[in-house]
Amino acid sequence: MHHYYNFSEEELMIKEVARKIAEEKVRPVRQELDREGRFPREILNEIARADLLRVFIPEEYDGLGMGITGMCIATEELSRVDGGVAISYAANGLGATPILIAGTEEQKRKYLPKIASGEMFAAFALTEPEAGSDASNVKTRAVKDGDYYILNGNKIFITNGGEADIYVVIASTDPERGARGLSAFIVEKGTEGFSFGKKEDKMGIRASVTRELVFEDCKVPKENLLGREGQGFIITMRTFDRTRVGVAAQAVGIAQGALEEATEYAKTRVQFGKPIIEFQAIQFMLADMATQIEAARALTYLAARHIDSGAKDIAKISSMAKLFASDVAMKVTTDAVQIFGGYGYMREYPVEKMMRDAKITQIYEGTNQIQRLVIASHLIKEKLGRE
Repeated sequence: MHHYYNFSEEELMIKEVARKIAEEKVRPVRQELDREGRFPREILNEIARADLLRVFIPEEYDGLGMGITGMCIATEELSRVDGGVAISYAANGLGATPILIAGTEEQKRKYLPKIASGEMFAAFALTEPEAGSDASNVKTRAVKDGDYYILNGNKIFITNGGEADIYVVIASTDPERGARGLSAFIVEKGTEGFSFGKKEDKMGIRASVTRELVFEDCKVPKENLLGREGQGFIITMRTFDRTRVGVAAQAVGIAQGALEEATEYAKTRVQFGKPIIEFQAIQFMLADMATQIEAARALTYLAARHIDSGAKDIAKISSMAKLFASDVAMKVTTDAVQIFGGYGYMREYPVEKMMRDAKITQIYEGTNQIQRLVIASHLIKEKLGRE
């Protein structure tokens, strides 16, 4: 399908490399990664060696400068085989994005080349027990003390938690000001007072590690503040506007993998004396699945290209892509399980896992209810008859 998207030679090469790793390294172990909830460290090292961690880092920091589109291409291909491995990869891009958006030249030089090479793994830490959809309700505190900020609080559900080497952490420097009192900090693993709590036991994307972060009088050097005090919320929103398209790409990949499994199965499964793919009921399901995936993919790459063009008005289209693609992934994977019938419900077939993996795409980086709010708020603000 890639010919629809005018992918460049370089983009096609990334697609090829990501697919090769997914097929050769991920497919053979995806079931055991899922079962054991094991972080795919060796596979991520392989991904780093293949230069896939460089795609979303600009060239001046040792990256390939392929932007969000490049990240989406690699994420989609990895997700086609395993959404858990794919999100471990994409969350690294999520962790790097606030540094790209708001970092000083010094901060960028210090961290981005190491993220590009895979020497440093990144994560983004916003969510708390009381700050989910209400992203402004952050209770983690950062108090300035001479050359340091002292952090206290907990972050939960952090993708790559405990595995990543650097964390962009959102904390409140001025609780009186609510959202306007939030600030962003780069916190390195191994900093005194920074530890890890519970590792979550998840329904899906089980190869991805999700952990609690604990800050107890954690001393963060003041030069690790991202942007200025009070810019944390805006940095978070600008980050998600860019990265949620990666979730859309993940959703598209999961759905594509499920469609391929279902089509293959329908060709070999015989009922009433013929392969079930000869029944129109099955054909129509597969046709709808394929069409929905293609629509989601089109919207995803449209949004990615728009972001990479340097446009300012990216929030609405990226929310649409994430909302639509994740709903499609849930529907398509559910239909894939249906086509497999009783076998679809069994662990030894891959589609039940894809259905479990798809669910999270409707939830993280802003639930689909929040995406609808974002889209609606832009519709309300837009002048009638003019974009």
